[in-house]
Amino acid sequence: MPDQDPTPAPTPPPLPPPEEPEGPDRSPDQNPDGSTPEPPPEDDPSPSSPSRPSGPARVFAWILLAATIGLSVYLFSGNRTTYEEIAYAPTFLDLVHNGLIDKEVEIVQGISGTYVQGQRKPLPDDNTARKPEIPLRFKATVLPTERLQNLLEDAEIPFRYKQDNALLTSFLYQLLPSIFFLGLIYWLFFRQMHGGGGAAAFGKSRAKMVRGKGKVTFDDVAGEDEAKEEVSEIVAFLKDPGKFTKLGGRIPRGVLLVGPPGTGKTLLARAIAGEAGVPFFSISGSDFIEMFVGVGASRVRDMFEQARKNSPCIIFIDEIDAVGRSRFSGLGGGHDEREQTLNQLLTEMDGFEPSSGVLVMAATTRPDVLDPALLRPGRFDRQVVVDLPPLDGRTAILKVHAKKIKLDASVDLERVARGTAGFSGADLANLLNEAALIAARHSKEAVDRSDIDEARDKILWGRERKSRVVDEEDKRKTAIHEAGHAVVAILSPEADPVHRVTIIPRGMALGATMFLPEKDQVDLSRTKALSRLAVSMGGRAAEEVFLPDFGAGAAQDIKQATELAHAMVCKWGMSDRLGPRSFGTNEEHLFLGREVSRSRDFSEKTAQAIDEEVSRLINEAHDKAKSLLEAHRDAVEKIVSLLLEKETIDGELVVEIVRGPVAPEPPEAPSPDPVAPPEAE
Repeated sequence: MPDQDPTPAPTPPPLPPPEEPEGPDRSPDQNPDGSTPEPPPEDDPSPSSPSRPSGPARVFAWILLAATIGLSVYLFSGNRTTYEEIAYAPTFLDLVHNGLIDKEVEIVQGISGTYVQGQRKPLPDDNTARKPEIPLRFKATVLPTERLQNLLEDAEIPFRYKQDNALLTSFLYQLLPSIFFLGLIYWLFFRQMHGGGGAAAFGKSRAKMVRGKGKVTFDDVAGEDEAKEEVSEIVAFLKDPGKFTKLGGRIPRGVLLVGPPGTGKTLLARAIAGEAGVPFFSISGSDFIEMFVGVGASRVRDMFEQARKNSPCIIFIDEIDAVGRSRFSGLGGGHDEREQTLNQLLTEMDGFEPSSGVLVMAATTRPDVLDPALLRPGRFDRQVVVDLPPLDGRTAILKVHAKKIKLDASVDLERVARGTAGFSGADLANLLNEAALIAARHSKEAVDRSDIDEARDKILWGRERKSRVVDEEDKRKTAIHEAGHAVVAILSPEADPVHRVTIIPRGMALGATMFLPEKDQVDLSRTKALSRLAVSMGGRAAEEVFLPDFGAGAAQDIKQATELAHAMVCKWGMSDRLGPRSFGTNEEHLFLGREVSRSRDFSEKTAQAIDEEVSRLINEAHDKAKSLLEAHRDAVEKIVSLLLEKETIDGELVVEIVRGPVAPEPPEAPSPDPVAPPEAE
């Protein structure tokens, strides 16, 4: 069975530092130099942040619940006697005259009249047909006269008067559902409104404020040197505003951090607040949106009011596209609450005084969906791109995260960075964490190179599923398919180098040919694109050459090849027949953030030509892969044999099989000693 990832044990809280002994001439509240120490950084919620329900609210809720339960028990439980209706005359009168009344009777006066109820004695003849006609417990409606009382006194039957509470019972029956639903409404609605200390707190800001110097500085942000340089003058302004205001300058009112997920936008904002030593308000864009129109706008007003009281400070809105999406999309209708919140945000950003010292920072991965009024100068004056880190940046990020990981001396972080092209800062942190978990599962003392390689393969291609049973025939098909990819990749110009070939199921695939680029890709040449097409078709071509029939295992390869060929023709202008032209315009839904339609700006004849060009590129790539495999049959069969034997082989061994062993470079011949020129006589 395959090993399973262990659940990481919870990290114990750090021990507090030892206290410094107090000197004889120093107060306990002073530093050694006599100055008053700054308060430690605390993640305190702002005064307007919601708190837990107060004590009276909880007491009222418990009283309401207890009253509802007690009323239900009173109404629906207990031994309640049931009386059946009989006629007053002659049935009840016969019972009285014949002495068949047992014990006493009750004369009940109710809202619907007066009736008498009681219990009869056993009838003299139990076999008569009269027994089922007279119930054991009976009641009979009578007129409120004194004749009944005289009748009972003459028959010496004890009686007593009783007041009927049917009105109260009926009232309680009608009131109980109302009490229940009122309590339900309280828990679903009023409890949320009273969470911050009253109904007025429903429109208060939920931003959390960090007082004092932050725990994060620029030293904790690696791999984004350009972004740190761009925001460094903002830190200088927050530290010393007078240096800039005396020359007429003002702080930028807004800074928008743009970049892919996991690149450290939020971390950079926290580092700015930590370097400047100013309060830092943090809130998510979705915290402004509620089901009630006007609540979001109220929270925006309250947030800026709190910020002005603590200026200079920074307001950071994460995922601002949740509230700042364009109002002019014309798709899907409008959203009054979101638009009112956005309007209030626009007003606040362009309404407060330039000298107020309030800087608004926001982060988003989709700047194209933001409202144009939000991006204009005077609101978000700057857009700082926080992109995926290059090689040097990945190395620096790995060094930052490696401080918490016990690494073996054999681990070369620069080599790890070379094999993680396209990783973000969050991906690199996850890589080292996965490597640490793998090393702990194998009871190692430190994380070595193999643990990091296994963690990278797990992140990129999924974990090995050795428990999946695959018969020998399917293994051979998978080995031929993956060997075709590998051989075509090695023989194609500008193709990514082969890292590893395996027939062990990973993720949803039965096998994988893994590629690791040698450098960050900033451009895609036509030659490299054609090589990728050939590599994608290598698996299907190998099945056609080495098997009597091919299967459906190349479905994902064909899909990727079709998308790449279509992009080459319609986006990048790499078709000799159609030339450098872009075909089709994508219309994206601004609320879903995905493509919903593609408008055609070309004729049917051009559409047919596009289809023909896409098919031509794919067919040529397929023919090229097939010819390469037929020319290197021995190499493919040898790779297949090794895969069936070892299941996984490294890329270096595959290259050696296809191209032959690499001859060692001859040592450089020592240069002869220079001959001194003859001296002139």
